[in-house]
Amino acid sequence: MEKFKIVELFSGIGSQARALKNVGIKIDVQATCEWDIHAFIAYDTIHHKHTKKVSKEILNMDKEALFNELKEYTLSNNGKEAMTEATLHSYNEEILRRMLLAIKRTKNFVDINKIKGKNMPNNTDLLTYSFPCQDLSNVGAFHGYNKGIDKESGSRSSLLWQVGRILLEMKDIGKKLPRYLVMENVPTLLSNRHKDNFEEWINELKILGYESKYILVNAKNYGIPQNRPRILMMSVFVEGNEALKTEVLNLFNRWGDDESYIVEKYKESKYFNELEICNLLRIGKKRNSKLWKESLECTPNDTPSRRKIWNENPKILDGNGNFTNEEYIRTITTKQDRHPNSGNIYFNCGINGKGSFRYLTPRECLLFMGFTDKDYEKLQKYNPMQRGRTKLFPRDKIIRMAGNSIPVKMLEGFFYQLYDFEQIVRNFENKDITRQLPK
Repeated sequence: MEKFKIVELFSGIGSQARALKNVGIKIDVQATCEWDIHAFIAYDTIHHKHTKKVSKEILNMDKEALFNELKEYTLSNNGKEAMTEATLHSYNEEILRRMLLAIKRTKNFVDINKIKGKNMPNNTDLLTYSFPCQDLSNVGAFHGYNKGIDKESGSRSSLLWQVGRILLEMKDIGKKLPRYLVMENVPTLLSNRHKDNFEEWINELKILGYESKYILVNAKNYGIPQNRPRILMMSVFVEGNEALKTEVLNLFNRWGDDESYIVEKYKESKYFNELEICNLLRIGKKRNSKLWKESLECTPNDTPSRRKIWNENPKILDGNGNFTNEEYIRTITTKQDRHPNSGNIYFNCGINGKGSFRYLTPRECLLFMGFTDKDYEKLQKYNPMQRGRTKLFPRDKIIRMAGNSIPVKMLEGFFYQLYDFEQIVRNFENKDITRQLPK
């Protein structure tokens, strides 16, 4: 079977690639685009064998040679702004090599502003674009990010329009556009503040030849116990084929106005499995065990402000160490030591000055996003020291990467619909086409 060729823009740690594989779709990742060094190194670490063949030239480069090549990219160490050359140079040789190897292995464009249509891969089946939500989310608005997706605003969320520019450049030079586009973002995209811009985006896609359908979804309905509302949109390229357009619109209409149809189809598949909170928490009961140490690292000091977090947020495990009636945790964000947070776990470590509860650990944050213990272990195994005693993937970096990611199981439910679309598309493509998705 021919592999599904995908491009992941704003690729993060690769939820899209993982979800496609989980529903039986073999993939060929043609390219990614991610400027956050921690995210794209994590992507490489999670999705590739660390022993995967790499360029001997890169392995033999010294620090200055690595720095001189990397400084040509627009890189970020916090996902918010570009890092300076001085910051880049402060990383040691091992981590600079990891950066460059990850860029090459993940075929990373790094900066979406610099992608040209002529440089995009050929014959892409699926392009995903989970563009930044800082200027759309309620949390972002609280911190002053209020430019939304206004064109030319310079906001991170306005990078959406770069996707349109790239597609238009591809079309102008006669390059085949991706058959499918999939977008993920926050529901406030439909608010009065942003809806006109969003509708303009859908219209631009229509001009390019796409028919689109968006659905409000929630991760908790896809077998992952996290209350995380989002919007997903699929666009199918139908330009010049009215019969295909009719079939695609009929399938979109079958979805209805909410996620019920998509959830039902996913639950009927062999890929669905229901997880509960108790399946994903990793309780370290044995003092000084690996899990106990992870729990301790996420235990706050006993202060009035931290007691308030315990009192005013959901309790996943109560003061007696028993699971409560909470069915879902709150949305995992980029921080857990905050109010509100995803939920608190009773944990009395017996250390003076420490509180009697903890937050979700980095491992658990990844698990609640649909990644695995093995993924977390790989990040720890290949986690070099960068400056002093600071690791490349410290606790808060992993939590931030998880919070910026997409629940894998939610994407599984959405990507499972590709089976139906491919059945339609194959009927309108050349008779000798061999691409099929195994059901």
